[in-house]
Amino acid sequence: MKTLEIGEAAPLFTLKDQKERLISLEQFKGKKVLIYFYPKALTPGCTTQACGLRDAKNELEKLGVVILGISPDSPKKLAQFTEKKDLNFLLLADEDHLVAEQFGVWGEKKFMGKTYDGIHRISFLIDEQGKIQQVFRKFKTGEHHQVVLDYLQSL
Repeated sequence: MKTLEIGEAAPLFTLKDQKERLISLEQFKGKKVLIYFYPKALTPGCTTQACGLRDAKNELEKLGVVILGISPDSPKKLAQFTEKKDLNFLLLADEDHLVAEQFGVWGEKKFMGKTYDGIHRISFLIDEQGKIQQVFRKFKTGEHHQVVLDYLQSL
């Protein structure tokens, strides 16, 4: 698994959102985009992370950042996640995990003694020109939004 690094161009992609609309990264050219990859909707860690971003959305928007969450879930599951947790940003369905592979976040994981392939919880801040400005790898799910805000406010 080779994760994309700062300065590299973000791969262009188009995925369905929680309302089955096609959303393309290209739509956000000229804006900063936080793309956060998470393993599975409606699980405890992913819920904590999503709710933190939900609550920080206004602050992130003031800093010119759009939030896109990407997981291998179906649009239907993403719609349930959005509704149950009152999420206020786009979630994208990468069911075949091709986008996760392009970003280098799909790979071997270990949990409770089992090894399997899945999404690694990594986020990318994409700049206005479509280049990776920052990669967030090490954070607790409940602090992810604050790590991103702290970085943005330090610029």
